[in-house]
Amino acid sequence: MRKSIIMMAVAAAMGAGTAPAQDANPFLAPYTAKYEIPPFEQIKPAHYLPALKAAIAEHNREIDAIVKNPEAPTFENTVLALDRAGRTYDRVANVYMALSESNMTPDLEAVGKDFEPMMTAHADEVAMNPGLFKRIKVLYDNRDKLGLAKDQKRYVEKLYKNFARNGALLNARDQETLKKLNAELADLYIQFNRNLLAATNAWQLVVDDAADLAGLPAANVAVAADEAKARGLEGKYVLTLHNPSRLPVLQYADNRALREKVYTAYTSLASSGEYNNLPVIDKILKVRAKKAKLLGFDNFGEYATSAVMAGSVKAAEDLLMQIWEPAKRRVAEEVSEMQAIADAEGKGVKIQPWDYYYYNEKVRQQKYALDESELRNYFALDNVVKGIFYLAERNYGVKFTEMPDAPKYFDEVKVYDVTDAKTGEHVAVFMTDYFPRASKRQGAWMSEFKGSWENPDGTSSRPIIYNVGNFTKPSGDTPALLTIDEVETAFHEFGHGLHGMLTRARYKGQSGTNTDRDFVELPSQINEKWAWTPDLLKVYARHYKTGEVIPDSLVQKIIAAGKHNQGFRATELVGAALLDLQYGKLNPTDSDTVDPAAFEAKVTEQLGMPETITYRYRSPYFKHIFGSNEYACGYYTYLWAEVLDCDGWEHFKETNFAPETAKSFKENILEKGDSEDPMELFVRFRGHKPSVQGLLNHRGLK
Repeated sequence: MRKSIIMMAVAAAMGAGTAPAQDANPFLAPYTAKYEIPPFEQIKPAHYLPALKAAIAEHNREIDAIVKNPEAPTFENTVLALDRAGRTYDRVANVYMALSESNMTPDLEAVGKDFEPMMTAHADEVAMNPGLFKRIKVLYDNRDKLGLAKDQKRYVEKLYKNFARNGALLNARDQETLKKLNAELADLYIQFNRNLLAATNAWQLVVDDAADLAGLPAANVAVAADEAKARGLEGKYVLTLHNPSRLPVLQYADNRALREKVYTAYTSLASSGEYNNLPVIDKILKVRAKKAKLLGFDNFGEYATSAVMAGSVKAAEDLLMQIWEPAKRRVAEEVSEMQAIADAEGKGVKIQPWDYYYYNEKVRQQKYALDESELRNYFALDNVVKGIFYLAERNYGVKFTEMPDAPKYFDEVKVYDVTDAKTGEHVAVFMTDYFPRASKRQGAWMSEFKGSWENPDGTSSRPIIYNVGNFTKPSGDTPALLTIDEVETAFHEFGHGLHGMLTRARYKGQSGTNTDRDFVELPSQINEKWAWTPDLLKVYARHYKTGEVIPDSLVQKIIAAGKHNQGFRATELVGAALLDLQYGKLNPTDSDTVDPAAFEAKVTEQLGMPETITYRYRSPYFKHIFGSNEYACGYYTYLWAEVLDCDGWEHFKETNFAPETAKSFKENILEKGDSEDPMELFVRFRGHKPSVQGLLNHRGLK
């Protein structure tokens, strides 16, 4: 998942305290570290609020200069000037957003109550500035007469539409109403996210006897022992709801009651008690409905989908339903295979949701003799990262060199200098932060500390990009050994990283991942597919003890099992995307009460969701759609982009993975950002518009 700087502009500060003098504030002086990496070691909690205030004042002056420019609006004196404004503002926001997601401290949470409303209010003031919008409208109305380059014309068009979508066309009274709604949503998102993090960290299951963990790989048992020791429970074992703890239990634990406890705890996360997100969702839906109506849309779903490739809720649903029924049919086949194994065991087990991972693993071992606990020995994290970097150098000509002395925001972070492999030219800075901790939210994502743009002298200011994950930790002498899903996630987020690092778009607002939401997952999902190509596996998949290259027999098993469990994976994903869109159709008023649990149950029944599967994310922990606006009524975009990436992958295969194909992908997709229409870029790379058949074939659902 990619985290957008624009969409996450409502953020928090690093803590309370007496503000230092501005001349000592590291945000307000030029960064002296190589490549302008933020001086994390100098940044203190008390720096954030004064830095934000100064940054807002500076940004306001820059915008005021644009508005009061006596010359007629031009692209240069209006759009380009706006694109170059707000550099200090970005500095403060970008650093905070990274730390609020990956290292949420009590100080950070405390100051956020003052910091976040300031950011929300400023974003609204910019988006609804009448003088600024007037100049943009002049350019928009005359865009065909101004001799604009293609990227400039697209920028003008999208800027106009974004301003309109953010209230620029409303009268003053309605704009004030919209500002209040935005502020209310910002507060609700904060509450949702904090409840989710607190609920996740509050749950633990203490296991006294190692026999109760029978079936779990030794590495996972060791991690559970380490977790217990860290919590003052030495000699015991602690399970948590973080993926590296939860998923192995569901997949390998022979203790069915243990699997049920972990599954039930996860699927009821943040749905009751002190950290209950259900009433928060009710409020979010009401405020979103008001916002959509105020802006002239039938519902929030139509508002959210109108500005991306899909264009409407119906178009998104039409795509999803082409996948939904084939996926359900495949689930029925998968459950039948699992039930046959359960019946043969003679324990009277009827497959339930907490059995799916466990018996699915048994089916995989029976059909393909593929034991993931054995496979993980070949996927030490350091080797996977080497494989990722090797692929980037081979395909796209960039090299990664670690910078051990570079500033970092946490001691586990690694920093790399990314250079052109032939010329040595600096391309980007890349950071990785891969292990879970209590201060980090679940999931994996990519974002930036600094974007990219073309300077007035024609040189390129290069970006600082980072990947964050929650992968299995090392334990004792055993390094971090990744599961198949974790390997895919590492490649996925690095695909987003490539999109950010390799961008050559001229303007900051069009660089990297600043693309349509339903296009942004294309590079990441294409990059996932490289992980399992035989040639690349031979490069990075080496046994962590012996250094032995993964045997051909295992490679063939991985390939043969590639379509295994795709019914489950597609159904939980498509189901969550359809649930998201159904929420978008609601128009609750203040007198209504939305019960998310009841609504989920209703949608489940309408869809005919298989009883052995639930949504990938249930509503109280569906952060994508209720933790911000970023993927609200947009979770479908993973499937939309998968249609693109499966068809695009066919092009790689048809050309036998020729270097020219990778070069075309780099030039037409990775470098372009949002400088051209995404469908035009895809067609230029692929040769034709995409078809859903590629996705169905890839998942074995045809």
